[in-house]
Amino acid sequence: MSGWRAGARNLISDVPGISVGHAYDDALRSGATAVIFDRPAVASVAILGGAPGTRETALLEPENTVQAIDALVLSGGSAFGLDAGAGVMALLAEQGRGFEVAGARVPIVPAAILFDLANGGDKAWGRFPPYRDMGYAAAAGAARDFAIGSVGAGAGCTTATVRGGLGSASTVLASGITVAALVAVNAVGSPLVGSTRHFWAAPFEIEGEFGGLGLPSPWPADGADMRTKLDARPGGNTTIGIVATDARLDKAGARRLAVAAHDGFARALWPVHTDLDGDLVFGVATGGSDAILDPRQRAELGAAAAATMARAIARGIFAATSARADTMRSWRDL
Repeated sequence: MSGWRAGARNLISDVPGISVGHAYDDALRSGATAVIFDRPAVASVAILGGAPGTRETALLEPENTVQAIDALVLSGGSAFGLDAGAGVMALLAEQGRGFEVAGARVPIVPAAILFDLANGGDKAWGRFPPYRDMGYAAAAGAARDFAIGSVGAGAGCTTATVRGGLGSASTVLASGITVAALVAVNAVGSPLVGSTRHFWAAPFEIEGEFGGLGLPSPWPADGADMRTKLDARPGGNTTIGIVATDARLDKAGARRLAVAAHDGFARALWPVHTDLDGDLVFGVATGGSDAILDPRQRAELGAAAAATMARAIARGIFAATSARADTMRSWRDL
């Protein structure tokens, strides 16, 4: 759209006040990603997949008491990965952060997980899974600059056609407001058009950020065919993401932002939001911008959320790398 450009880093940290850290284990083929806010941020959530796995999402409903959160976590490990939130919470508690209740402080750390237990990694971790320690390490290493691809929560991701990954992207609007996304792509469907190397997200690409191939021409005969994981099962897949902005929004506005970002899932993956996915987007507003949005600007904000999420998905796939014992090749190895 005219007047839009990528931010300086083309990462979610282009929204001021956001840092991101990863922890992962190549042998385990899994990991966790922590998103830390300098100050508590307004947040909500939209869940459109049929098989979600979450922590602390009920408090994000607009009618509930807590208005802001300290961090978010995306993790592999299926339900075991929910422990990563406890690790992030522990680090923030050491820093004296959290929601004050009767003189105590409780860090608010919602989380979402994806299933990567059957991706060829060694999951024989013994009595206790490693995700709490991963969460703590990811939070401790949070920074403005961070890697994307086969890292953090994206370390063990797969899709129907290629290895998945962790992606991020940002958009600066003509008004100066920034919208950015972070996403771990472990989808039932495919990010690619048919049997080609072309991304469904191609119409939204900025300056060749995921290869510059555009859409295929001529359109392939199998372009609209559904490609899915052959052993798809409930809880076995999921795309989980975060969309953030420095615009001022309340919890209801943050939820609407998350809903809009789900359109980015639909622009970048086919099929999407299936019964076997746990597709989820957290919507976050840091409030760093003083701009007051009119209805047209709010519509533009939603469109930017969708486009930015689609770009982040493609960038995660584009940056992923192959490793020994992988069950799928990376896009780079096609």
